[in-house]
Amino acid sequence: MSVIERLTKASHLIDMDDIIREGHPTLRKVAEEVELPLSDQDIILGEKMLQFLKHSQDPVMAEKMKLRGGVGLAAPQIDISKRIIAVLVPNPEDEEGNPPAEAYALKEVMYNPKIVSHSIQEAAMEGGEGCLSVDREVPGYVVRHARVTVEYIDKTGEKHRIKLKGFNAIVVQHEIDHINGIMFYDRINPEHPFAIKEGMLVIE
Repeated sequence: MSVIERLTKASHLIDMDDIIREGHPTLRKVAEEVELPLSDQDIILGEKMLQFLKHSQDPVMAEKMKLRGGVGLAAPQIDISKRIIAVLVPNPEDEEGNPPAEAYALKEVMYNPKIVSHSIQEAAMEGGEGCLSVDREVPGYVVRHARVTVEYIDKTGEKHRIKLKGFNAIVVQHEIDHINGIMFYDRINPEHPFAIKEGMLVIE
């Protein structure tokens, strides 16, 4: 049984055992474009990836399944070299602790996503970045574009073009890097990991 056949079985829930770790050759490959129209298998895989992110953010499910919390997952991380990413970015509670009107700032499975334009301004997360495929902390600013415009196909085959900024832009760039064989720490300055370039936005 192939990896994709196993992962898309109705009974299978993606967990940490399915996620390959740094050093695995699939993480360094440039993933292949997904053929259109989308196959049922690719659609199911996308749904399973999004389901994993939901489970990872649910305290009960995460504890039960021993999941690390995540906001994004790329197909190469589950050893499938295809250009598919899932992103699930929750909106924060308000100052009084009330749930947000919209649960998610970004919730999508993107097929063949690509950055078609970006800002000159750069940005990095204040606390650095983590990755489900990396079991260690790598300190330093991961320098990315502050704003990006991304084109992708959704599960119905419809084409979208969206503008992202801030944390959402960082998340999508991190996942698109995965389908291009790039790890987040490739973007940290090895000599000066916390160097701040002029005009760089540091996101809390």
